[in-house]
Amino acid sequence: MRRLAFLFVLFLTVGVMSKAADVTFKAVAPNAVVMGQQFRLAYTVNAEAKASDLRVPELPDFDVLMGPSLATSSSTQIINGNVSSEVAYTFTYILMPKKEGTYNIGPASIKVKGANYTSNALAIKVLPPDKAAEANGGGQSASIGKDDYFVRMEVSNRNVYEQEGFLVTFKLYAARMCNITGAKFPEFEGFLAQEIEQPDPQWSQDHYNGRNYYTVVMKQTVLYPQRSGKITIESGKFDALIRIPTQRQIRSIFDEFRDMHDDVQKTLVSSPATIDVKPLPSGKPASFSGGVGNFTMTSDINSTNVKTNDAVTIKLKISGNGNIKLIKNPEVVFPNDFDIFDPKVETDTKTTTAGVSGSKTIEYMAIPRYAGDFEIPAISFSYFDPKSGTYKTLKSEPYKLHVEQGKEGSGSSPAVSNFSNRESVKYLGKDIRYLKVKDFNFVTNNDIFFGSFMYYMCYIVPAILFIVFFFIYRKQVKENSNIALVRTKKANKIAVRRLKNAGKLMKENKKEEFYDEVLRALWGYLSDKLNIPQANLTKDNVETELAKYGVDDTLTNEFMDILNTCEFARYAPAQASDAMDKLYELTVDAIGKMENTIKKQ
Repeated sequence: MRRLAFLFVLFLTVGVMSKAADVTFKAVAPNAVVMGQQFRLAYTVNAEAKASDLRVPELPDFDVLMGPSLATSSSTQIINGNVSSEVAYTFTYILMPKKEGTYNIGPASIKVKGANYTSNALAIKVLPPDKAAEANGGGQSASIGKDDYFVRMEVSNRNVYEQEGFLVTFKLYAARMCNITGAKFPEFEGFLAQEIEQPDPQWSQDHYNGRNYYTVVMKQTVLYPQRSGKITIESGKFDALIRIPTQRQIRSIFDEFRDMHDDVQKTLVSSPATIDVKPLPSGKPASFSGGVGNFTMTSDINSTNVKTNDAVTIKLKISGNGNIKLIKNPEVVFPNDFDIFDPKVETDTKTTTAGVSGSKTIEYMAIPRYAGDFEIPAISFSYFDPKSGTYKTLKSEPYKLHVEQGKEGSGSSPAVSNFSNRESVKYLGKDIRYLKVKDFNFVTNNDIFFGSFMYYMCYIVPAILFIVFFFIYRKQVKENSNIALVRTKKANKIAVRRLKNAGKLMKENKKEEFYDEVLRALWGYLSDKLNIPQANLTKDNVETELAKYGVDDTLTNEFMDILNTCEFARYAPAQASDAMDKLYELTVDAIGKMENTIKKQ
């Protein structure tokens, strides 16, 4: 009976916990508002029972114009015959900011079935009024000004040390929301780039040069300079599709007037940026392994009392923020009588706007072959701290090992060890080879190879092959001197290699990387095939050049459609198609048709 009662209480507790886990309480508000603009602060809780006792934090920086107003919504789902319903309660406040700045709204609390739930906190930026809008009477102009749309390449630090990471952000500023139909980011030559994932770019508001803009972050990358000196990050180029309202109106069959819009294409170019990269100062410690940042180190050993032929494992873990992926493995000095194996390395990192952080774990393994007492010296790891501008050294404790004779070391055969290269133990008596004294075979003079027909053929055949290969080699050298011809021949191979990589990204469902790789394959193929640098390639001159090669309009349109689809999918994710496999097949088929068409010319 006690067991049954315990199981009943356990099942009841699990059921209550599962029900409680289904309750969510969330606060929602815009991340930026303009001074004098009203906005909504909404708290939503989904629960079977009605929520009560809502406690909202104090709002000293805002005027509460209205609220809370309660709204109830419900939804029902049927999945595989299972019916589920959900009821949501939303409490809405209408607020107005009192002054400019960034303000935090603490979490609220609510009670559902006697249990308290806490919402998330919010940060709201209050922007100053837009000077351009005030000058325009508060309305929007029907034309595009030179400062209405632009892309800024924001660099977090322009004066860094070699291997010191800094953040580069490409941010679109727009007077009205628009679509980016094509983007060409710089190649970041001279830097190691670690891109930050942008799963779902969101529009927000920001104030810049006296104006309020709609902004969206298109790309964020952490860069690590690989050499000292002045390194320039080139400009980026972006194609924007802007919808401009016109004065025209049309009348529908339902006697309604609708505003008309004109779609305008505009090319936006970000300004280049020059980074002053300082070399690392002199006086590098002997244990410096290329680390730049801020790190900590821990180490441990599996055992300090082992037997011969048992493995000794030292695990070293380096954690922190910086170029952790480029750090070389610190040296661990084992005694000479130990067999040493290659270390096993595991890296766990995450790239954020603060840089690359994580850990690198190195596992060293060695096997002692002789009994005795040994010592492994302290492990040293040095890195450069760019904040203090100095080198810092971390050390582990030394390890003293006691090795006892194991069972495998006993035997009648004496053992020797090669200490110079630390080979495995060899046993005498097993590597002796005896002389052969029976079953000799003799050959006659007529069977001697020297002076025979085959003897002379061994000279003639290589001479003939040398002459043939010489002429083939000269022909290849002549062809390779023609750079345009070489690029044209290798265009298909390079495109196929990139498409294979795109196929792997497709299987891993990495959507943005897939479209990016397909774009690289197509632009690279067209650049090599048409012998035009990628920087000078445009859709217009591609169509013109393909027509010169005799490519029909249908195949040219296929290439243009694939390019447009990739660019649209990368920068308009809400409207992009998920049919990556179909796009992949179309790309492979289009390149194959192009190869067959141009070869016939």
